[in-house]
Amino acid sequence: MGLRDLLKKKQHFDEDSEGPDPATIQRLNAPEFKFVRSDTYTEEVIHPPGGPRGESHDGSSYLTAESGKGEKSSRLSLDVFRSSNRSRSGSVSSGKSANGGSGGGSASKRLSHRLHLSRSPVSSENVPKDLPEIVVPEGAEEDKDGTTESQWEKRATMLAMENEKNRSRPATPVGGSSIVSPDPPRLTLDGSIDPHQPPPPNPNEKVVSSKAIDDDIQEAIRLHESGQLEQSTALFGRLADPKGANNPLSQVLYGLALRHGWGCTPNAAAAVNYLSAAASNAAEIEQLALQAGLKKGGAAKGELVLAIFELANCFRHGWGIPKDPIAAKQYYETAANLGDTDAMNEVAWCYLEGFGTKKDKFAAARYYRQAEKAGNKIIGNTWIWKEKYDPGNGKK
Repeated sequence: MGLRDLLKKKQHFDEDSEGPDPATIQRLNAPEFKFVRSDTYTEEVIHPPGGPRGESHDGSSYLTAESGKGEKSSRLSLDVFRSSNRSRSGSVSSGKSANGGSGGGSASKRLSHRLHLSRSPVSSENVPKDLPEIVVPEGAEEDKDGTTESQWEKRATMLAMENEKNRSRPATPVGGSSIVSPDPPRLTLDGSIDPHQPPPPNPNEKVVSSKAIDDDIQEAIRLHESGQLEQSTALFGRLADPKGANNPLSQVLYGLALRHGWGCTPNAAAAVNYLSAAASNAAEIEQLALQAGLKKGGAAKGELVLAIFELANCFRHGWGIPKDPIAAKQYYETAANLGDTDAMNEVAWCYLEGFGTKKDKFAAARYYRQAEKAGNKIIGNTWIWKEKYDPGNGKK
């Protein structure tokens, strides 16, 4: 006996005033099913309708995603594809309500409307509204003069500054030094201060790094690689302190330590704050470089790209912030076009799977090819070299 026949028999017995004996009811009861409607990003349980058969109530004879209320359902309906004159329950994602829609009726509705499938949002609060489109000169396959790269770097600075508006500046790390101690004054033989001694660091001065900071970063990396994670993270925290060295690279590395719990208690939210601070600090320096006409970027380009890529991971996986596919794709693509090979593979996956964007196998193949040419190959991606995915063969 088929599932639909079982359901019909159960409905018949439910409507019988006298009803058969309990043993028969138990034998003919259909198994319970949970109906789940899902797309790439969301999942919701579809509850069966309630009320006796034949009763007129708005759309209750169809499966809906609304929470069940009132009496337990006595009738299951699988007729979600069948057209009917009765209205359906309203849904925000469908764009029409049961009472307000006009037009060709339910028979003319698309399947996505019948199932109340929601579309992906087309914008994100984490992406600037005025983010400029990248204009690639016609016929310029290689960006020899850096014109296209400078446009992507401008986008990176805009993403970083917009992200900074939504984050709080990180506090001084626990156990870290709030101010980097300056070197003691060097004295000459006559007891006076050496006039050639460099001045102490200014926390408000926008400097990418210094020899002393670079030496400390190398020492922190050595401690990390030798397994002394607590000492390494503490040193990164001191260098990342906004009231101290305020070093962008250290802020990226300290943010990663907080996110993954390297020698400290994991704190994904604080990690996002430090990654955002790194992106913002690097962006301010890079803005000055762009204004000075440096199309290939300035001294903080590497730190900016690292921070943008790691923020993309946060948006993708929901590490410390809500998941945001659109922002993740935008951040990945920006880092990819600034040379990050990991970002090339990630944005290719976004295009391939339709994560935060429309599916586009031509764009996916293009970025996978770029990553492979740069030495970051993914095993099994031979399809990307098919002739149909060559430049110029995709949709324009």
